[in-house]
Amino acid sequence: MHVPDGFINAPVSVATGAVAAVAVAVSLRGARRELAGAGAGGVAGAERTAPLAGLVAAFIFAVQMLNFPVAAGTSGHLLGGALAAILVGPYTGVLCVSVVLLMQGVLFADGGLTALGVNITDMAIVTTVVAYALFRGLVKVLPRRRRSVTVASFVAALVSVPAAAVAFTGLYALGGTADVPIGKVFTAMVGVHVLIGIGEATITALTVGAVIAVRPDLVHGARGLTKPLELRTSPLATPADEPAPAAAPASAAPAPAAPRRSVRRVWLAGVAAALVCAGGVSYYASASPDGLEKVAHDHGIDAKAEDHAAKDSPLADYSVKDITDPRLAGGLAGVIGVGATLAVGTGVFVILRRRRNTGADDRPATGAERPSENV
Repeated sequence: MHVPDGFINAPVSVATGAVAAVAVAVSLRGARRELAGAGAGGVAGAERTAPLAGLVAAFIFAVQMLNFPVAAGTSGHLLGGALAAILVGPYTGVLCVSVVLLMQGVLFADGGLTALGVNITDMAIVTTVVAYALFRGLVKVLPRRRRSVTVASFVAALVSVPAAAVAFTGLYALGGTADVPIGKVFTAMVGVHVLIGIGEATITALTVGAVIAVRPDLVHGARGLTKPLELRTSPLATPADEPAPAAAPASAAPAPAAPRRSVRRVWLAGVAAALVCAGGVSYYASASPDGLEKVAHDHGIDAKAEDHAAKDSPLADYSVKDITDPRLAGGLAGVIGVGATLAVGTGVFVILRRRRNTGADDRPATGAERPSENV
């Protein structure tokens, strides 16, 4: 659903650019809290979540290269807003998808540069907000089980895609450059993107389910599912028979902190999966136009489409220039894209983490916040 240059006029493009800038600024502040609050122990959670957030961005970039057929002559691909929000949080999720869209527009000529605000608003903000709001609502009413998180992920991702199609229709009604009846645009966009949403939901649910099965503590949307350990007494004992708890000695040492589990294996597995998808599986992706491209061509929305400013980029159209073997050219471009997105995404989140930690270190420590020797 990458909107090219020329689909939306300049005033609406500028307005959506302003909306995207504000949303990214808000997400930067929110992501600091999400990164600092991840896992047990605040800073420890941030140290492991920042690289994972960069990995989520790289994974979304890779899976977006895997267009899947949804109808005759039409394909779809992951948008990723629901997946990112559920895995690393809604604010961090907006930033993840925004990084992906920026890398695609600058390096691969995918999505217009003047339409970057439109794409961030539609694909990063709308999908993330709609998906996460629906996801949280479902998790509250469903049984507190891991399977419920997977089910909620499926439904949230399914709804987020046609929601983005509705948002695009609204933007086109405000600033479309071609004279096309909005009713036709709405019907065509929503119809095909409901089908694409099924693919989005399947990918999202499978990915979230796989991570939950291995490390549920790394899934933002699964927090609170694990109940704390409870000390149970014998069922035969009565309250009068139970001994009163002994007072802890004043000199007793605090209980040792729970050991932190490494995320290295999860990170390496995620990077490997992204490289395989972008570097190998992408060669077998559907070559049919995606939902927006198909609707634009069939209904004349692309009548005033403009060439991308980076159309002569060495990586334009996800193919390395001057390499004649299409498998090698596409695979190498995918690997470069994964590496670049991983580096930029991780860098952004590491900087956010460090700024959050620096701000925390500058505050005077209270009795409950004084650092322990185990940190």
